[in-house]
Amino acid sequence: MTKVLNVDALPEPSVLKRAKRRRPGLLVANAIVLVLAAMAVTTIFTNPRFEWETVGKYFFEIRVMKGIGVSIGMTAATMVLSLVCGTLVALMRMGGSRLMSTVAAAFIWVFRSIPMLVQLLFWYNLAALFPTLSLGIPWGPRFVTFDSNSVIGPLTAAIIGLTLHETAYIAELIRSGLLAVPDGQRQAASALGLTPAQIFFRITLPQALRVIVPPMGNELISLLKATSLVSVITLADLLYSVQLIYAKNFQTVPLLIVAAIWYMIITGVITLLQQRLERRLGRHTLISADKAGKVKRIEHSV
Repeated sequence: MTKVLNVDALPEPSVLKRAKRRRPGLLVANAIVLVLAAMAVTTIFTNPRFEWETVGKYFFEIRVMKGIGVSIGMTAATMVLSLVCGTLVALMRMGGSRLMSTVAAAFIWVFRSIPMLVQLLFWYNLAALFPTLSLGIPWGPRFVTFDSNSVIGPLTAAIIGLTLHETAYIAELIRSGLLAVPDGQRQAASALGLTPAQIFFRITLPQALRVIVPPMGNELISLLKATSLVSVITLADLLYSVQLIYAKNFQTVPLLIVAAIWYMIITGVITLLQQRLERRLGRHTLISADKAGKVKRIEHSV
């Protein structure tokens, strides 16, 4: 005998409840993470050897504040120089000249291969290789001569070493972002009569930024942390400043905690700025897509 299904007796779709899938493995993993987190927090705040009173005492110490200024200043100056130089190297790498492309590829290979610490030490000891630096005509007369030690001090050596190292990486980031833009858009813009400069700044660069910004933010954070290496050339950055303090009072761990906390604070600020910039670029993308959709709808209606 055939049974007839009464459709009216079925509950409304809004009344139906979705059964939750049980995941015992996830519950166990969450429990383990909570236990480990509780153990870590308890250890950090109950171990007297952390000496949090000493951390608070030196957290806003004047030498620490000056070291933070040096670290942030080096990071900003190096990033600006690296962006300019990296853009030039990326354009050379993508250009039609085989010589320029080869030179750019060789530059990237050399400065990505040599560790940053080695570069810092090399530029700091440049006077051993070139006692004097001069300006003049190649293989000709020299107009001005400088003593290398007076020109290249710790700060100059740090900025040169950091900039050359970062330029090699940033050039590849910029090149990957530019290659992500379809070539057909540049061809269409050229057909409309736009100049190469207008095509780059109005068509290619705005779209490439959406690809470049996320890894560029990570590169900026890595650069901030890499400034701690300049302590080996006696430049008073954040790390070297706390090293000078604990060399006198022997409070090594508390002062290293001070440096670590400040690095985390600065990194957090950079991360927030990066996220805001990504959302802004994403919003512009949605607006552009919406405008393009409206234009297509109008064309279809016409």
